[in-house]
Amino acid sequence: MHASHDPADLGHQDVVFITVKAPAWPEMARTISPLIGPSTIVVPVMNGVPWWFCNGVAGFEGVGLESVDPGGAIAQAIPFEHIVGCVVHASASQVAPGLVDGKMWDRAILGEPCGGESDRAGAVAALLSDAGCTAVQTPHVRTEIWYKLLGNLTMNPVSAITGATIDRILGEPLVRAFCSAAMREAAEIGARIERSIEQDPEDRHEVTAKLGAFETSMLQDAEAGRALELDAIVAAVREIGRGVDVATPNIDALPGLAPLFGRVRGLYPDEH
Repeated sequence: MHASHDPADLGHQDVVFITVKAPAWPEMARTISPLIGPSTIVVPVMNGVPWWFCNGVAGFEGVGLESVDPGGAIAQAIPFEHIVGCVVHASASQVAPGLVDGKMWDRAILGEPCGGESDRAGAVAALLSDAGCTAVQTPHVRTEIWYKLLGNLTMNPVSAITGATIDRILGEPLVRAFCSAAMREAAEIGARIERSIEQDPEDRHEVTAKLGAFETSMLQDAEAGRALELDAIVAAVREIGRGVDVATPNIDALPGLAPLFGRVRGLYPDEH
């Protein structure tokens, strides 16, 4: 096995997994090109809305998501045809630079961005499963990404702002009601882009509550003084909502409060 901090040392790869958080995407885009050859599969494994999510979606033809890819630099560096979408249901924490403590791995869900199944997505799922990480292929990977997003959209920024674990957020009736209202707005946005989620927010809360006194990844980042991935988890949802004419009064509170919290603590850039 050969490892290097410089992608130019490694050359073209069969599969490239991108596991950095959203604030690191621009730098990743500037350095990744030496790894991508004509047949390289690129698997972005990340929270929130990836930069490629609206490619081919009605109403977004030729328009990228400025909230996560200003100017389209990431899309230019990683051609859409190389991407296999992925969403991971897992729990982990970074205990030191380059060292991650994996607490729980449910599964990785992979699929073609344009829908359907493929040999290449199935091969990547098999590769992960053979390595001990349960992985499956889905014909609806964008819907799976939106499903996970509905939970992260509220739980992550609310936990970072308040410092509360999941059990305390869900145990506060007014906060719980706010989260439910924002999730319903996001579900309406999903329905407009053919990513319908049938699960009611209250049912989702009951599932989340089983995690107990759990710290979200954004709360962990806030406590550790790391940059917050607000754009992919919050701002992108608002941007898509505006694009499909869905009113988002509850979601709109989050792109104001959460970035302000981050700026005060030096965890979110002032220029946004």
